[in-house]
Amino acid sequence: VQLQASGGGLVQAGGSLRLSCVGSGLAFRNYYELWFRQPPGKEREFVARIDWIGTRTDYADSVKGRFAISKNNAENTVYLQMNDLQPEDTGVYYCAVAGRAAGRSIGDMFSWGQGTEVTVSS
Repeated sequence: VQLQASGGGLVQAGGSLRLSCVGSGLAFRNYYELWFRQPPGKEREFVARIDWIGTRTDYADSVKGRFAISKNNAENTVYLQMNDLQPEDTGVYYCAVAGRAAGRSIGDMFSWGQGTEVTVSS
């Protein structure tokens, strides 16, 4: 199983970025896909999750209304559209995959992408 995340970069506060994560060796239609992030000097934290069909989503309170997770099962790709970015959104963003019975904890994930860095300047 491999997950390849991309789309990070440097953006000014209020700007937008779209992250992508392409999976190989598994079918996204069978699993939850999630985004986590790790701010500098802090622990990795949950950001967003989407179910195997792509109809149910949930978000961390800090990103609700600004971020949107979506997926294309035919292309085995999950996206994270990030709008109105703020300096506190800075960090390395990771995609991950979890089984249907899994929760949102780091320990519930069975595969991780390599991370893509997002920097938001004020």
